[in-house]
Amino acid sequence: MVLANDNIFLPHLAEITAIQPETGDTSTFALRMCDPEVRRGFIWKPGQFVEVSVFGSGEAPFGFASSWCEGEDFKITVRSTGEMTRALHNLSVGDQVGVRGPFGNGFSLEDAAGRNILIVGGGIGLPPLRPLLMEALAGKEKFGKITVLYGARTPADLVYKPELEQWKTRSDMEFLVTVDVAENNWKGNVGVVGSLFPKIEIDPTKTAAYVCGPPIMIRFVVLDLVKLGLEEEWIITTLERHMRCGAGKCNHCLIGDKYVCLDGPVFNCQQIKGLLEPA
Repeated sequence: MVLANDNIFLPHLAEITAIQPETGDTSTFALRMCDPEVRRGFIWKPGQFVEVSVFGSGEAPFGFASSWCEGEDFKITVRSTGEMTRALHNLSVGDQVGVRGPFGNGFSLEDAAGRNILIVGGGIGLPPLRPLLMEALAGKEKFGKITVLYGARTPADLVYKPELEQWKTRSDMEFLVTVDVAENNWKGNVGVVGSLFPKIEIDPTKTAAYVCGPPIMIRFVVLDLVKLGLEEEWIITTLERHMRCGAGKCNHCLIGDKYVCLDGPVFNCQQIKGLLEPA
């Protein structure tokens, strides 16, 4: 939550407490708010995001990659793609960044109580889904079966590799992974993430699906889920790639009559019907 009387346009200082390389161009940063009062009031939901600034290099939005129930430090997983993200990757533990937020509506697991949880992530789209999984597992008695499907371009592009190995052995969830192109003695599934659907059982009347990844991946996963019988209101995705300012002022994320940063970034497919169709 944003603190009372807080100016949402002014960042708070946060310290980098840990950096975990994930792939050749992607790392996970653990951050801790420097002000103890701000830290105590800094609570977020899965699917929300923060605006992180590297002083002198700019600001960008990132979805939370950890759940608040895991501790007061929060994590973001960042691919180095531009000036700001390159500058962030050049920082070290102990350096400080600016943080605004949390922003956005987030995922609402309460609405899915009693349903099976299906999480489908592609590439760097898995990090925003990870806190959703953590909270679903923490409250697993409220849900049916929990299934995670994850796909990446190559084995080297998979994030959270040690954690993925743990997920494979857990008895309270089902986890399947695939890559588009096999290399490095890969022995798992080869194909897009949708190729994993025939390998699992889905009850379309009792399942809530959460999807995040590249736009083309989201589009085809949604089409697959609809073909499997899921209703559009129970297919939930995030449009966080469209955001910039986080406050509905720059109009960069305006799609139709919706501001992604204010009305979203999480929407069910009934709310954004037509936006996932090819141009």
